[in-house]
Amino acid sequence: MSDPTTADLSATELLAGYRSGEISPVQATRDALDRIEAHDGAVNAFCLVDADSALAQAKDSEARWQAGEPVGPLDGVPTSIKDVFLTIGWPTRRGSTTTSAEGPWEVDGPPVARVREAGAVLIGKNTTPELAWKGVTDSPLTGVTTNPWNPALTAGGSSGGSAAAVGLGMGQLSIGTDAGGSVRIPAAFTGTVAHKPTYGRIAHYPGSPFGTLAHPGPMTRTVADTALLHDVISRPDPRDPWVLDVPRESAYERLAGGAQGLRIAFSPTLGFATVDPEVAGLVAAAVEVFTSLGATVEIADPGFADPVEPFELLWNASAAKSLEPIGAEGRARMDPALVAVAERGDKVGAVDYLSAMAVRNELGTLMGQFHTEYDLLLTPALPITAFPGGLEVPEGSANPRWWSWTPFTYPFNMTQQPATSVPCGFTAAGLPVGLQVVGPRHADATVIAAAYAYEQATEHHLRRPALLG
Repeated sequence: MSDPTTADLSATELLAGYRSGEISPVQATRDALDRIEAHDGAVNAFCLVDADSALAQAKDSEARWQAGEPVGPLDGVPTSIKDVFLTIGWPTRRGSTTTSAEGPWEVDGPPVARVREAGAVLIGKNTTPELAWKGVTDSPLTGVTTNPWNPALTAGGSSGGSAAAVGLGMGQLSIGTDAGGSVRIPAAFTGTVAHKPTYGRIAHYPGSPFGTLAHPGPMTRTVADTALLHDVISRPDPRDPWVLDVPRESAYERLAGGAQGLRIAFSPTLGFATVDPEVAGLVAAAVEVFTSLGATVEIADPGFADPVEPFELLWNASAAKSLEPIGAEGRARMDPALVAVAERGDKVGAVDYLSAMAVRNELGTLMGQFHTEYDLLLTPALPITAFPGGLEVPEGSANPRWWSWTPFTYPFNMTQQPATSVPCGFTAAGLPVGLQVVGPRHADATVIAAAYAYEQATEHHLRRPALLG
């Protein structure tokens, strides 16, 4: 059993301790590194840890706090980065043996630049499936990433390393990406929090091969920390031609707004998904909490058919683009399923691609109209709990691809809407279940505030993963 340390505190709690002088960034960084040393062998959340650099950053942060001059809102908070973001001084391998570790690595991607400017202590990079292509985390380069609640099970993906890291206190904050559920899937499987922002809210460079499906997003243990990190990484960057202007309101400042007066729709299945009964029961109980918080809740489906076929087409084409520069020798060393998906994508024609994009437009219009009646939509984050690590789909699945078990996540990449996954309970087997809160485009602060109100009315986020005892 791991004794409680500053690794168990949230970022907001750490920052309060720094302000009062009761905690130092050096202590917090050492505790995060100790947690990595103690538990990363069980979950494989990190592909790179730079302890010397992290401690040097922490010492600089400590000096700033002692002088009363913190450089930014994350000064001294241990933070990790999914290994798809460019990071100065560290290789970006993207889970692939086809990428080289040789530098020079002289550029930070926009979210990394923002947290560095805000004073975060960067401790390392998190594992990802090869080229971040699937909803679980395993790759030929780094192996299988597993779950803090049961290391025999998957952490989800593709930001599974980030979720496992924050779930075990191996740094309070992490930054992931989500092109079909890749921050929300692992958050739901690991009992953590993640937010997929409105597309363009967080700048991305270089652009993802998954195009306008891909959203960088914050991953944390608490909703307040998600709001804090979201605000920091939501500042524009000129390298992203699709980036939005500064948000209309701070997600962190909006937290106090709660859920009072919101009009909320609850869709248990979106009209087409099959949900495990135990998961369905926990989500339904969570939805009832919103009524006690002063919201008006109705059961209502948005009314769209499962968009899995156009999503799959777009995904396959994007995978083909990812592998375009990789020859036969490199492909022979890659995840065979990724290669198979890319080969299907090679056959996608321009008309078929534009037809799939037309479905996206129709979905976006439908959801825009839906949100004139409802401020938010609640769904399960996932219809199942975590399954054995190293598998793309649960055993016995009729469909070999990961999108067969993620019906609640990819539709909202198609529509580019903000969505948060927040823990809403545990099964009899002790596995976490996530509630998804979805809002109209640009309503990130409202989505996060509603998730925070729910979190504060419950205690699911206080439970420690089984790996910590």
